[in-house]
Amino acid sequence: MTGPAILWLRRDLRLSDHPALSAAIASGRPVLPVFVLDPETEALAAAPKWRLGRALEVFAARLEGMGSRLILRRGPAAGVLAEIAEATGAGELHLTRLHDAPSRRRDADVAEALGKRLTVHIHDGHTLHPPEAIRTKTGGAYKVYTPFWNALRQRGVAPPLPTHRDLRAPADWPRSDRLSDWDMGRAMDRGAAVVNEWATVGEEAAALRLRRFITHLDRYPAGRDGMGARDTSGLSENLTYGEIGARTLWHAGLAALQDGTRGAEIFLRELAWRDFAHHLLWHVPHLPERNWRDGWERFPWRPDSPEAEAWRRGQTGEPIVDAAMRELFTTGTMHNRARMITASYLTKHLLTDWRIGLRWFEETLIDWDPASNALNWQWVAGCGPDASPFFRIFNPATQAERFDPERRYRDRWLTDTREARAFLSAVPRSWSLAPPARITPLIGLKEGRDRALAALAGMREG
Repeated sequence: MTGPAILWLRRDLRLSDHPALSAAIASGRPVLPVFVLDPETEALAAAPKWRLGRALEVFAARLEGMGSRLILRRGPAAGVLAEIAEATGAGELHLTRLHDAPSRRRDADVAEALGKRLTVHIHDGHTLHPPEAIRTKTGGAYKVYTPFWNALRQRGVAPPLPTHRDLRAPADWPRSDRLSDWDMGRAMDRGAAVVNEWATVGEEAAALRLRRFITHLDRYPAGRDGMGARDTSGLSENLTYGEIGARTLWHAGLAALQDGTRGAEIFLRELAWRDFAHHLLWHVPHLPERNWRDGWERFPWRPDSPEAEAWRRGQTGEPIVDAAMRELFTTGTMHNRARMITASYLTKHLLTDWRIGLRWFEETLIDWDPASNALNWQWVAGCGPDASPFFRIFNPATQAERFDPERRYRDRWLTDTREARAFLSAVPRSWSLAPPARITPLIGLKEGRDRALAALAGMREG
């Protein structure tokens, strides 16, 4: 029992409600926190990789403040962890299970490679429930959200585990890489400094963000779609890196619901939607790559094009779309209503393959989540589970008038403001963008709608 318990961290950079950490401490062994920059993590796109680096920086500092350390190593996970186990005499390995296909393959490889040398414990904790735990009456996976929500709510959610403020350190620490040597923000180029101004990093910052949100949760039902205000929680960024646990959010919302706070149930439903996304990704691992609905291979999606590039750069000529795309590149996030509008415009008015939009969001979102990103893009495009019908085509102009009636959102990003200037500072120099100006729309809104409906009719006839 003198050898340490290795705590292999990935997207669980917190000390509260952490089943893997709690089990490592309960083992009675010293706890050795480790993060591995393996090929799967190296493959992350620009914004998520940069944001992960910031999360590691803050979490490492917190561990040092309590007399522990975060050991950083680079290389294939199985080999790196085996080397650390051999050097330290570790007796156990604890990790939090992830649900996307590359992570599942990696975790299986690690368990097989290290299982003969130490005890491997794989814990749940990234979602409210394990993705395979909630099943239909026939034992299958849910394909529609509302029955999934009803089943999840009936099942309930376990209370969060306590926060740990003391870790027993090993007698000797293995060597560690320096985080700065990894240069995890390299692909962000000059955009990193800009996006950093909008990021809220670390467990303590996430807890403060939650406390502030709960105080105005009563505004959430009406305010969450208002694009000029800031009545959403913003916590998806922290959930992504496990800087706060889903169960912590659930029980904060549940307590507010029991106190009669208007809006708490809608917040709980949003948390359950995230679980639904991971439930689907677990059962359908190809969700980020292939149309979920049968027959959509025949839809005449357009490949990448100059029009799609204009969409990426916020130069479509549709003000609400361009404002949203500029918000995305500047802050690494985007208002949820804006995500739906921009995705609908790309896939329907521009008839562009949803996977092109999915990859751009993967490149630019600091709250990128493989399950939510895939489900939401397929939902808007009409080809996914429980999807919005393809013929539900968001009209950017009417959406703007409804959800940004005072033009605060559009003006923030399209006039000479601090935010608009920050966008120009963040974009690649190769874009050669000038200050905001009037741009001719890529396509008329009625023309784009009619073309999309004709394409749908052609697919059905074919």
